[in-house]
Amino acid sequence: MAFIDVVEWSPDGTDLYAWKYPESNLSTATQLIVHESQEAVLFSKGRMIGKFGPGKHQLTTENLPLLRNLYGIPFGGRNPFLTEVWFVNKTMRLDIDWRTTSMRLMDPEYGAMVPLVATGRYGVQVQDAERFLLKLIGTMHEFTSSNLTDQFMGPLSAKTNSAVVSYMSANRVGITRIAAHLEQLGNFIRQSMDSFWSGYGLKLVGFYVTSIDVDTTTPEGQKISEAISDRSAQNIAGYTWQQRQTFDVASEAMSGGSDMGILGMAMMTGMLTQGTNGLGQGILQQPDRSGFNTAPAPANNPEEQLTPGSAGGAQRANTKVFCANCGKPYASSCRFCPHCGHEYNPCPICGADNERETHRCATCGAELQNVAASIGADTTCQRCGTIVQPGTKFCPQCGTRIN
Repeated sequence: MAFIDVVEWSPDGTDLYAWKYPESNLSTATQLIVHESQEAVLFSKGRMIGKFGPGKHQLTTENLPLLRNLYGIPFGGRNPFLTEVWFVNKTMRLDIDWRTTSMRLMDPEYGAMVPLVATGRYGVQVQDAERFLLKLIGTMHEFTSSNLTDQFMGPLSAKTNSAVVSYMSANRVGITRIAAHLEQLGNFIRQSMDSFWSGYGLKLVGFYVTSIDVDTTTPEGQKISEAISDRSAQNIAGYTWQQRQTFDVASEAMSGGSDMGILGMAMMTGMLTQGTNGLGQGILQQPDRSGFNTAPAPANNPEEQLTPGSAGGAQRANTKVFCANCGKPYASSCRFCPHCGHEYNPCPICGADNERETHRCATCGAELQNVAASIGADTTCQRCGTIVQPGTKFCPQCGTRIN
């Protein structure tokens, strides 16, 4: 068998951390070439006989003093010996992906256990080539980043899970705010894992957390994710969970297309109007048959008017209308505009003021005469403007005799 004259490694990529030279029949005249960011380690009979950094080296008993004890090789000549040559890649890599198993956290914002999963990247660099080879290589002929990930998946997940939960619990950071703490969390995890990697001759050169999300691979996580999405939509749109439920019920009732469906819609809308502020009062106020809004008005309205109530007391007018003549606001209980004297001509649907000769409401577009007829109202009280049923002798609002 011929002796090997030159030993070197020129890797095609950076995925390999270590590579074993395929031949072991060397001589003391062999040239060993070690490239930049590499280190060569020689083993013979289970013992390390030398380490070499970047450069060109000739394998002699001067730089391999153990050869004489192992083989009795004299100085000079091309004396043969058997050895394993390992090349170690010492470049810095930051492209190894990691992912935790599902972990559970008591979220401080929601006060419930939330299943989480974290992902990110890390990088390691070979710092002690001898320790790295002795502890990790074994009988393999090469060691890749995939081997590293597979071999350390268990301890890496355990340590990462523990560090993530400890950090979020100690700092009371929930799932909705963790995105602002990813850099600090990555540094915290890295500090807790430095000693672990150094025990294998490796140095942790970077550890990054790219995301922490609800683990939607579980049924519990799917429900929590949907609930968070619904809550975000409610905050943006400005409605509450109770209003959302009422909307859904009313929509189902309305989709039936029957009188009961419409009645259910009206009942749900009334519940919103009475039980909520903002959206219910601003959008879902329901006019009565006289065309006036019945929702309560703010107590500090400077233009509020008091009108006689059906129960014998006084009730507060609750809406403003804008004069069709001068455009200024006044209370809907007024028969005439207090600013210009224009007679209030209310739309029986939305209550907006209209000109007398107008046949269609300028605000909602309803046909004023047809709509009034459709609800059986063709007589108006001359005093308060309330539309009353045919045959009514006295106004039910102010008691004025109807001509």
